[in-house]
Amino acid sequence: MRGTEFHYDEGQDFGYINGVDGKRYIFAREDLSQDVALVRGALVEFRPDDGTARDIVAASPAGDMSPSRAGQLRQPVRFAEDRPAAGSTGLWAYFQRAVSEDYHNFSGRARRKEFWAFWLFWAIMFVALFGFGILLNLAINGFGYDAGRTEIGFVPALFFVLLTILPSIALTVRRLHDIGLSGWLVLFCYAPAVGGLAVLVFGLIPSQVGENPWGAVPAGVKI
Repeated sequence: MRGTEFHYDEGQDFGYINGVDGKRYIFAREDLSQDVALVRGALVEFRPDDGTARDIVAASPAGDMSPSRAGQLRQPVRFAEDRPAAGSTGLWAYFQRAVSEDYHNFSGRARRKEFWAFWLFWAIMFVALFGFGILLNLAINGFGYDAGRTEIGFVPALFFVLLTILPSIALTVRRLHDIGLSGWLVLFCYAPAVGGLAVLVFGLIPSQVGENPWGAVPAGVKI
């Protein structure tokens, strides 16, 4: 059967081929012959086997295809998922993107590393601001119990929490997408008594293998 390459994830070692029968077939690198280039849109021939593509070899464009179209199919275009990530996959970089670029991004998927990187630095910054607030309150109150009490030192920590509510919701929605669940389950994370447990469970479940309704597995990170 003929088809075109649609996606390949080198880190996970799987990909998809769109067959001429309208179905999508999964494959691994071991199913490819040496003459097959891992480029989106490349024409291939394969043996279908219960949803899996076997014995994949390169195929020439059909004879009735225009020269310009044939040239496009032969052109080595890297898969979007195989390109370098839009930014670093370091822990701090994930936190920065969550609060600056992706704070309103409720589509796509987020793997466990991205999820826990955000909460790691969120906790560090909250503890630092809360500790600063305690010291500031003590200084304002004259480090004594007889002075007029004030809680103004906790204002920075409060603003930090308010500013990170939307990014945390968006990230949790993407994490739910990554494990194949509806983003509406994020409501459990903000429910009394069970919120913390829900965050822990959703954050520990492994990514759903392959493509799901919210996209392909995010590239550039193993977990």
